[in-house]
Amino acid sequence: MLLDSASLYFRAYFGVPESLKSPDGVPVNAVRGLLDFIARLVTDHSPDHLVACMDADWRPQWRVDLIPSYKTHRLAPSPPAEPGEEEVPDALGPQIPVIEQVLDAVGIARVGSPGYEADDVIGTLTAQARGPVDVVTGDRDLFQLVDDTRAIRVLYPVKGMGTLQSTDDALLHEKYGVDGGHYADMAVLRGDPSDGLPGVAGVGEKTAARLLASYGSLAQILAAADDPGSALTPTQRKRLHEGRGYLAVAPRVVRVADDAPLPDFDPALPREPRDPMTLEELSERWGLGGSLHRLLAALAG
Repeated sequence: MLLDSASLYFRAYFGVPESLKSPDGVPVNAVRGLLDFIARLVTDHSPDHLVACMDADWRPQWRVDLIPSYKTHRLAPSPPAEPGEEEVPDALGPQIPVIEQVLDAVGIARVGSPGYEADDVIGTLTAQARGPVDVVTGDRDLFQLVDDTRAIRVLYPVKGMGTLQSTDDALLHEKYGVDGGHYADMAVLRGDPSDGLPGVAGVGEKTAARLLASYGSLAQILAAADDPGSALTPTQRKRLHEGRGYLAVAPRVVRVADDAPLPDFDPALPREPRDPMTLEELSERWGLGGSLHRLLAALAG
């Protein structure tokens, strides 16, 4: 089980009331919400391995070099504390180090890769996996990893954190008209304003899915655009030609890496805390109470 950590703690922050506070009045809603969510995941799905995948770089320069608008809308207002810093709600920022400290003390592997996003860590670990994989994320971009033949699915929170959509190829076909292997091509054509990806003008989700159903892949769609005898409409042909520059680089931006360099780590589900003393101190300092107890009980099985 691979956790898209930032996606999940953002969801926890917005889904759990800020009235959950530490003994000295600091909000801990994201911390407690995430711990409760992980406890439920472990209880409901019984993974053998659990990895909290981290954004070592939430906006890698190599992606920005290819598409300069990539995630620009998420940059903190100028002047940020650090150049290129992601905008994070004021009450969430201080909770992120606490989340990291608690996961470390519990013994849940926390893995990032310099110059890569958590998505890329997930893509790399999925590529290396020898058995079934559950990817837990609120980011539809990771639907590209779904592969029924390898038992790779995405558990996608809907309605806050309360319900998980088990996303397999059949569901993707039903919702988007493509399977996991074609999802990235569809996303390239459609674009994604939330990530600063313009897409091809006039090509939305349904048109992208129809083109992929007809031609099989982005490369074959572009070959059809160059073929005067293809069934593309003149408008589609024109728009694809106009989008050539974008289409030449967007696939590398949209597709998650499967070869990010990763440190050595132990992904085994911890049955007892790695550092009980530190964990007790963190629990008292931040008032983690029942949320931490529920996580530890779930891990102990």
